Amino acid sequence: MPRGELRIYLGAAPGVGKTYAMLEEAQRRVERGTDVVIALVETHGRPHTAAMIGDLEVIARRTATYRGGTFQEMDLDAVLARHPAVAVVDELAHTNVPGSRHAKRWQDIQELLDAGISVLSTVNIQHLESLNDVVAQITGTTQRETVPDQIVRAAAQVELVDMTPEALRRRMAHGNIYPPDKIDAALGNYFRVGNLTALRELALLWLAGTVDEQLDAYRAQQGISATWEARERVVVALTGGPEGATLIRRAARIAARSKGTDLLAVHVARNDGLAGADPAHLARQRVLVESLGGTYHQVLGSDIPAALLDFARGVNATQLVLGASRRGRFAQVLSRGVGVTTTALSGPIDVHLVTHPEAGRGRRTAGVPALSRRRRLLGFTLAVLGMPVLTASLKALPDLTLTSDILLFLAAVVGVALVGGLWPALLAALGGSLLLNWFFTPPFATLTIAGADNLLALAVFVGVAVAVSGVVDMAARRTRDAARASAEAQTLATVAGSVLRGQRPLTALLDRLRETFALRAVSVLELVDAADGRPDRAREEAAWRLVASVGDAPATSPGAGETAVPVDDRLTVVLCGRRLAASDRRVVEAFAAQAAVALRQQRLAAQAAAARPLAAADRMRTALLAAVSHDLRTPLASAKAAVSSLRSHDVEFDAADRDELLATADESLDRLGRLVANLLDMSRLQAGALGVHAVAIGVEDVVPRALDELGPPAAGVRTDIPADLPAATADPGLLERVLVNIVANALRHSPPHRPPLVTASAHAGQVELRIIDHGPGIPADQWEHVFQPFQRLGDRDNTAGVGLGLALSRGLAEAMGGSITPETTPGGGLTMVLRLPAAASVTAMEEPPA
Repeated sequence: MPRGELRIYLGAAPGVGKTYAMLEEAQRRVERGTDVVIALVETHGRPHTAAMIGDLEVIARRTATYRGGTFQEMDLDAVLARHPAVAVVDELAHTNVPGSRHAKRWQDIQELLDAGISVLSTVNIQHLESLNDVVAQITGTTQRETVPDQIVRAAAQVELVDMTPEALRRRMAHGNIYPPDKIDAALGNYFRVGNLTALRELALLWLAGTVDEQLDAYRAQQGISATWEARERVVVALTGGPEGATLIRRAARIAARSKGTDLLAVHVARNDGLAGADPAHLARQRVLVESLGGTYHQVLGSDIPAALLDFARGVNATQLVLGASRRGRFAQVLSRGVGVTTTALSGPIDVHLVTHPEAGRGRRTAGVPALSRRRRLLGFTLAVLGMPVLTASLKALPDLTLTSDILLFLAAVVGVALVGGLWPALLAALGGSLLLNWFFTPPFATLTIAGADNLLALAVFVGVAVAVSGVVDMAARRTRDAARASAEAQTLATVAGSVLRGQRPLTALLDRLRETFALRAVSVLELVDAADGRPDRAREEAAWRLVASVGDAPATSPGAGETAVPVDDRLTVVLCGRRLAASDRRVVEAFAAQAAVALRQQRLAAQAAAARPLAAADRMRTALLAAVSHDLRTPLASAKAAVSSLRSHDVEFDAADRDELLATADESLDRLGRLVANLLDMSRLQAGALGVHAVAIGVEDVVPRALDELGPPAAGVRTDIPADLPAATADPGLLERVLVNIVANALRHSPPHRPPLVTASAHAGQVELRIIDHGPGIPADQWEHVFQPFQRLGDRDNTAGVGLGLALSRGLAEAMGGSITPETTPGGGLTMVLRLPAAASVTAMEEPPA
């Protein structure tokens, strides 16, 4: 049976019209004769959405019971039994009631697809798993219902339902999304213009990336290697030389000319394992690329132009930035070079050859001999002494021909080349040719050669000797370079691993550098006030600040160490203990570049940590304004309406009506007073200025007063307080406030037929009050969230109230030396446990300053 197809309607925020568009598609398919059913659609009370269902067949939902509550879910078995061609299933990211076959609705949809049923569904961008933290940072709201990105990406079609923030806010203001009592708070909180604009951009960018992946998959499936300029992509080629920064900045300027252009930097490493680039330069250039919003890539290849173009075509690049050749003019005459070859083979890819200060200066080589000094001296010794010894030996064997003599001399030259390299072998070849001519080539004892064949034999001897010595020298040089490249790669890989595994990356990096090169100390110095107008400022020790260090007695200025490696205009890494060889410097520079990155990350983390309390305070102020605007308005409006009615002369009220209006005004003003008192107490708690007057008090005296303050809703609350319960030490007024808030919360979530229960007991020098409800309860991992100010667990905004009750209750309990902890009620529900010190166990209690 073929698998069904999934079509998803993606939106930036609630209310953009995803469900409406999905139902429109369902109606179109029905008109075309397709068998379509409504498996589940959430209209959220929107009449236009409900009207769009029309005469579509609707499969009844199943009823699920959880913790005393009743919930409506999609009847998966009924849909499978009905087996339509297309099923309409709303809200892809929905979490099913515990006890369902699947935990998530998208898993239900996967089962429908496996059964050959195509599905139409909806999802908002904030529910995608990869964007969960980004959305939380933008909106201040963490979405607990998420769907894996791969589920959405695997859909046959993803259609964006778009709407401008202004149009969406107008829909909200007209009452087309939320009920009227939630409109003001929603517009001032989640549905702010900035939030909606950011969410819209996230949706557009995510969908654009998905379309890009689909295009790449299609090109790969069809074997299309030609560049399709559907989107600008600029690739900059890096050689690892000092000109890389210039090329990157030039490529970034090219990319900035078009909105949404990708910037990619690529370095083609030789696949023979040899070191061809400076890792320090590459490390700094990688940081520069990423700081400009680009990405860094590395590929292997022996043919650099071919590897570069293969990469560019693979990423569908439209422009390629190369640096002008660093080779000299003579070298460019002999070979066209990478730039010219790449341009000739680029096809539709535009190639930019960028000049730079290093162009035409030639490639700098290290100039380090391939062999050690000891081996070269031994080679020269063999050349100077070995050739005469060989000549004397051959003179003692008169029966050998000239050919045999040449072969033996050639073997000696090869031996010298193997030991000492090029120059000793050349000396041996030159000396051997003269000795062969003088002693073994007729006429003897002269440098004249009589036979042409003898001349040819000597010429071949010299040529072979030079060639063999050159090959030996080249092999030794390549072996040395390969060994050094392997050691450098292993060192850098070890550095990367230690940094990733360490809790303090900068310290781990400096420790690894010190251990690798057996140093006494390593320090990172930063130039203070570099732009104060004094060019010689960097020479003064007072101009430098020690940022980080490891080891004993680290240097406090660049001149105090044996080796100083500048990272940029302000940072320098100083090594103490021994002076490093020049060949080790480029690895140290790579360490230094990574140290700069680690330092930047450390400072960003510190800034983020410092900003986190400010951000939390800002979110709290925003939530407070949004919530208080609603909670203040409701009692004020009620009181205002009641008083205005009483003052009106247009209507005559009888005594019962007047009493009802006065009671309404009184109740509204009491509610307003409790709200203001909560806000003031919370502000005093956070400022540490709440006065606590702790005395010994009986719990049986406080609980009835708290229930009386709650009024008629608390009439059904049951109490079970033992007569022999010891007194608790608490502030009577604050304890009453705590009980009012906790019991009110329990009443709000308790089913009508099972009111809360308040029990009390004594244990281990504490008096425990338990406020037990049998409502839906709260998962254990969410217990701490209910004590955050201005939060209502499970709500998407703060329109239902300020959410201060439990946060304030915990703060007041802790101020009295007690605590509040939640527990799960057996059989379902939540139990709040208020613990207070027993009066007999308390000798004194310090009162905070008022």
